[in-house]
Amino acid sequence: MRFVDELKSAVTPRAALLVIGVLALQLLFIASYVGALHDPRPKDVAFGVVAPGPAAERTADKLGKLPGGPLDPRVLKDEATARRQIMHRDIDGALVVDPRGTTDTLLVASGGGTALSRTLTTLLTEVDAAEKRTVKTEDVAAASDKDFNGLSSFYLVVGWCVGGYLCASILAISAGSRASNLPRAIIRLGTMALYSIVGGLGGAIIIGPILGALPGSIMGLWGLGALVVFGVGAITLALQALTGIVGIGLAVLIIVIGGNPSAGGAFPLPMLPAFWKAIGPWLPPGAGTWSARSIAYFEGNALTGPLLVLAAWALVGVVVTLALSARRGRPANGSIDLSGTQYGRPLTP
Repeated sequence: MRFVDELKSAVTPRAALLVIGVLALQLLFIASYVGALHDPRPKDVAFGVVAPGPAAERTADKLGKLPGGPLDPRVLKDEATARRQIMHRDIDGALVVDPRGTTDTLLVASGGGTALSRTLTTLLTEVDAAEKRTVKTEDVAAASDKDFNGLSSFYLVVGWCVGGYLCASILAISAGSRASNLPRAIIRLGTMALYSIVGGLGGAIIIGPILGALPGSIMGLWGLGALVVFGVGAITLALQALTGIVGIGLAVLIIVIGGNPSAGGAFPLPMLPAFWKAIGPWLPPGAGTWSARSIAYFEGNALTGPLLVLAAWALVGVVVTLALSARRGRPANGSIDLSGTQYGRPLTP
């Protein structure tokens, strides 16, 4: 009987719901990662075509009609334009047709993802072979030889994201799962900001000077890392302020289950299924991975959009956390409790 009583006291409705929630996250994790990565295929890859006269339109039309629609070709006026657009990340590759010979030049950028550059090489080699032509590949923005498969940027950002939501989770559950008043929320956000600065710098130093895995500006990567960590941490604090301990699971759902497989790490966005390709740029892992690659390999180009995405996550997290905390910390008379205590407990982060 005692065992039955203990079992009844342990298996509460709340505990049962939390277990069911964990099971749902587990199944969603499997579905998201396998769904995104089990069958990568290029689709509508932004691709330039440089050729003289009418040959340009004919080549672009032929490439646009390939089975499965792997390419979204557009005619460019010359090779310099193609190189510039690749470095600005407007296109992922380009074919420069040689009208005086039978060898064309394929421009790729493995710094944006080696899986895509290899796929383009294979695809255009087959296309040219059918026309009795050959292709030589030139890597305009080559990945570092210590950046295997171009994955270092992705793993760097994943590490920053993990640090962000783990730190926020620890800060929140250290004194209850809800940010119960405004002073406590401000302390947590301030602690999160300091942690983000240190975490961003640590990641930039490890990935650059220590391991040599990524080239590019250490200061740029430091700033990016601080923004990624703080954005993820702030939104995690906001979710916890909104839903309590469930907020930790929601952060995992957004960042780990939704964000990581759609980030364009192992396979760049043009190789992902439509759903993951659509959500990836709007989530912190995707925006962070794109930005890290831009800093490392593309001279810091095409950063405005993803940095605005990361800043928006940070801003929403801060505003929601402070608003909910101020509302909960407001006594019935309308004044805000700044005493630093709640239910007899001293103020803690």
